[in-house]
Amino acid sequence: MVIRLLNPKSNNNLIKKFNRAFLIQGALIIITAILSVYFATIVIDEILIKSAIEEEADYYWSRYQQNKDAALPDTLNLTGYSDKAQINEIDRKLIKDQEGFHEYVDLNLVLHVSNLDNTRLYLVYNRGQVDSLAAFYGLFPLALVLIVLYLALWLTYQFSRRTISPVIKLAEQVNNIDFKSSDLSLLKEDSFNYQTDDDVRILQDAILHLGERLEAFISRERNFTRDASHELRSPLTVINIAADMLMTEQELSTPALKSVQRIKRAIHDMEELISAFLLLARESDQSLAHELVCLNDVIEEEIERSEILNQKKDIEIRFNPQHKLLTHASEKVLSVMIGNLMRNAVLYTDEGNVDISFDHNKVIISDSGQGMSQNEVKAVFEPYFRGGNKNAHGHGVGLTIVKRLSDRFNWPINIESIPQQGTTVVVEFPDFQLTDL
Repeated sequence: MVIRLLNPKSNNNLIKKFNRAFLIQGALIIITAILSVYFATIVIDEILIKSAIEEEADYYWSRYQQNKDAALPDTLNLTGYSDKAQINEIDRKLIKDQEGFHEYVDLNLVLHVSNLDNTRLYLVYNRGQVDSLAAFYGLFPLALVLIVLYLALWLTYQFSRRTISPVIKLAEQVNNIDFKSSDLSLLKEDSFNYQTDDDVRILQDAILHLGERLEAFISRERNFTRDASHELRSPLTVINIAADMLMTEQELSTPALKSVQRIKRAIHDMEELISAFLLLARESDQSLAHELVCLNDVIEEEIERSEILNQKKDIEIRFNPQHKLLTHASEKVLSVMIGNLMRNAVLYTDEGNVDISFDHNKVIISDSGQGMSQNEVKAVFEPYFRGGNKNAHGHGVGLTIVKRLSDRFNWPINIESIPQQGTTVVVEFPDFQLTDL
């Protein structure tokens, strides 16, 4: 069983997502407020103030056409002049005669010049007090709105975080469970130091129930593999001893001797299959002894075992390494994998040779057997697939076991085959060392 543990430092957990959402919303509110103030300033400046000044100028000229002595505009913030020499607020050298608006930012003044019948009107507007009032009555409500929005956002954030906190706590409890010890007490209700919602409690109970079911299932599987290992090996041992005793009989006929040899071969195959199946059924690889294993020794041992299958054939098994190839692994796992590949090569080769060689960190097993088509190569790792030779010994699961071991221990495997010419299997060992013979 593969358990994917939670990473508390991951950027993909719920709390950090809520924090990011809160920060993004806050940033959007700030940007919106800044843009609102900016556009409000433009509206006040361009529309309200300048429109009011133009209306004052139009109103004066309408009165001027009726009465040449009409009084010039004179208010708290707006003063009218008919002669620029009378303007005291602005340096005379800076006063412009062109019609329209002229800004004096340093003086916080706006000058509007208009002309009618060769008569000029200078309107000087002091925007300082109006800008202060606009800022006060504009920014104060805006600040109040921002405070209310941030307060509402903060309360929503706290409520949401409090809502998902039990879920996060439950996830942490699941993450802290040691499934090897089968202790599920962390999921029980009394392990929480605060009141949980009904929905979270339902989820908690469901996970606890699932954990108990998984533990029961694992326990049954563990017991089965242990019992199967004992119950299957015991009769095989008895059969093997009986076969050895039969082979010591000198009066045994040739057909009977061949039958005993077939029994010995079948016993050997069954032992290898049991070892491979029990190995693949284990929950983890920690129970396997990992050490620096010399593949040369494993291959030479498997060559000796493969000779049992080569008694009726005239096949030469050749292994002439130029160096030693070592890797960190379980020697039993390597024996099962290399042994299945070699036995498969011998079984499907009627005559010729089987060559084992090294290419840096790769083990190459080539045979001169019947080969396979491309469709057969694609299906070669499927269970019970036995290729074109239906009369060959084997159960059709050897390469399936090899593929599972390859995937489990990260040993890439590649098969190339040509019909009637042979098959080449290449196994790569990423974790390797090379030494001289």
